[in-house]
Amino acid sequence: MRATVVVDNIGNDKLKGEWGLCIYIEYKDKKILLDAGASGLFLENAKKMNISLEKLDCAVLSHAHYDHANGMKKFFQINNHVKFYLRDGCRENCYKKKWILKKYIGLPKGILEEYKERIVLVTGDYTIAEGVSLIPHKTQELALVGKRENMYLREGTRWRPDDFSHEQSLVFDTPNGLVIFNSCSHGGADNIIKEVTATFPGKKVFALIGGFHLYNKSEEVVRHFAKRLKETRVEHVYTGHCTGKASYKILKEELGDVVNQLRVGLVMEF
Repeated sequence: MRATVVVDNIGNDKLKGEWGLCIYIEYKDKKILLDAGASGLFLENAKKMNISLEKLDCAVLSHAHYDHANGMKKFFQINNHVKFYLRDGCRENCYKKKWILKKYIGLPKGILEEYKERIVLVTGDYTIAEGVSLIPHKTQELALVGKRENMYLREGTRWRPDDFSHEQSLVFDTPNGLVIFNSCSHGGADNIIKEVTATFPGKKVFALIGGFHLYNKSEEVVRHFAKRLKETRVEHVYTGHCTGKASYKILKEELGDVVNQLRVGLVMEF
């Protein structure tokens, strides 16, 4: 399989970057888009890389945050036929709390209704195609993570800590082992590996790709995380976006050649 980074924080002279993520994936005869970035930038970069978004088989949203979903409407406008797979926990209700203020960080308002014929809300372990699966979180008490990160879900007039029931892993079965994509890994990258391993007994996790939401973490927390990640024995890690430069440097120190930096234009083959 082959995966190309269309949008990430780190760009270059020819391909711009933004706070967001979008990855184009070729697996056997399938072409899949993971996320749509924070704007229409993914369209510009895809065109420059000769990636035809009109010829996709499907698209997947990793979770219901703007930096992965804001390009969805533009996607629907240029591709008029494929389905976009979202976790059934996706609602237009994700907020970030700062002091007493709550800032909306969720899906584009109205998109679930406007494009309901194109959106598939999936439940449980879901198979898109042979060897391609969407796996929800199975780790308990993730609302504690939401509370720690000051992320909340609005339900009418009530607020509750985000439990990331809207987040999912895109998993591919390859000859080398399982390859996991989870764009922000709010549920914890080490937890995600354990979730996927438990879902596919007897199969090893070969690679993990995505952001790890470490940009706001202390050195101590990142080093402890790196040790947990090492214990999973994952062989290849590609991370960027919300991992952050300082945290990436620490991960590189702790895990060496296992860890690689995501950037726009990067091509990964497994």
